[in-house]
Amino acid sequence: MDARIALVTGGGQGIGRGIAERLLRSGWRVIIAEFDDQAGQETARELATHGQIVHLHTDVADEESVRATLEAVARRFGRLDASVNNAGIARPLGGPVETLALADWNRVIGVNLTGCFLCVKHAAPLLRPRGGAIVNIASTRALQSEPNTEAYAASKGGIAALTHALAISLGPAIRVNCISPGWIDVSALQKAGRRDSSPLRPLDHTQHPAGRVGQAEDVAALVEFLLSADAGFITGQNFLVDGGMTRKMVYAE
Repeated sequence: MDARIALVTGGGQGIGRGIAERLLRSGWRVIIAEFDDQAGQETARELATHGQIVHLHTDVADEESVRATLEAVARRFGRLDASVNNAGIARPLGGPVETLALADWNRVIGVNLTGCFLCVKHAAPLLRPRGGAIVNIASTRALQSEPNTEAYAASKGGIAALTHALAISLGPAIRVNCISPGWIDVSALQKAGRRDSSPLRPLDHTQHPAGRVGQAEDVAALVEFLLSADAGFITGQNFLVDGGMTRKMVYAE
């Protein structure tokens, strides 16, 4: 009963699932806050052999849903040691900014950025007595972009800025850090019917200075460290996990 408790939003698929599995294997008890019930239930079932894992249906863009999830955590466990705000969407992109619908903009900002804020707002009272830690998942798109990705880039840039604001406001009781992943291959970490076994191309790997595309484990390992006492002097930071791609100058030949 002394195992630490972690909440992982969007933990049913992709990077979130990888984080949930890493923490379970390290002895944490994990609550998946997931909007997609199929994904959340599958992950909870498939990872149950590694430890105690619970799925709670959560819409991070809806405050009452987030409030209900954290109230359920308090009732069931009476505590929370870590919150990993990973839930996010990349679609709809919305096309050129001149035709980007406000509803599409609001949906991406609402899930990615407002959702992160709401989860911190309602998790903080549980985290504070435990000297807990928060890790927010942003993206290298906070720093660089492809065309027609304004809503997504803005949401991820907002998460990076929100992180250092929260670190100042919540410290020293709660540490808050951010991870910005680059290309992470999560094709095998999707819910049934969406998993893709197609191999990546050699070029996909060799274009990275690190020599390969990232794996969810690369992000999960850093999450685990940032939640640990070994990271006790680290807060308000944004860590890039991108195989060096944001440091690579690329010019058209």
